[in-house]
Amino acid sequence: MEKLILNPGFFLLAPLSIAAFCFMVGVGSSDRFIDWPYLWLLFKNISPYFWAVIGVALCVGTSILGAAWGIFVTGSSLVGAAIRVPRITSKNLISIIFCEAVAIYGVIVAIILQTKLEGVTREQGLYSKNNMAAGYAIFGAGLTCGFSNLVCGMCVGIVGSSCALSDAQNSTLFVKILVVEIFGSALGLFGVIVGIIMAGSSQFAKVTP
Repeated sequence: MEKLILNPGFFLLAPLSIAAFCFMVGVGSSDRFIDWPYLWLLFKNISPYFWAVIGVALCVGTSILGAAWGIFVTGSSLVGAAIRVPRITSKNLISIIFCEAVAIYGVIVAIILQTKLEGVTREQGLYSKNNMAAGYAIFGAGLTCGFSNLVCGMCVGIVGSSCALSDAQNSTLFVKILVVEIFGSALGLFGVIVGIIMAGSSQFAKVTP
């Protein structure tokens, strides 16, 4: 239990879970503990444009978060080890470049998703199935790309930190650990590819004036 509380993810997920639970209990009819029909009504009336914009924001935001985390872990180890062994500074900068590439992945996909955004109108009080599908597809694409890049940045950062420390101790280990780092960096590309494929066929209906 103590390890769970000290986990950084706990401080992020716990408030969000409590807020979501309080919202579900607080809205709708007072006769029901959780008014599921009212929640479903709210969900149906959320604009597909909102879901698409949230997907774009998650794509670029979580990608940059992963890159920043990786640069923080790698950079601190690199600078610390370079005090005793200055020779590791130049070639271990490649680990920083790999981390920065994760943010670039997210920015590229976010730009691609942004080009698909269009204004959305209701038809007889409801959004069309095509617009709903497009909004969910862009949201899912952004979520997939963003979280894969978040994990990729953490992976590259931790491996890059180990690479810097190992190189400071034994220079022959640099190339061997760099191969592991390259495979870790490829994980972000998988999310980019899947995200582009998911959003490839999505298209909002044009709004006619």
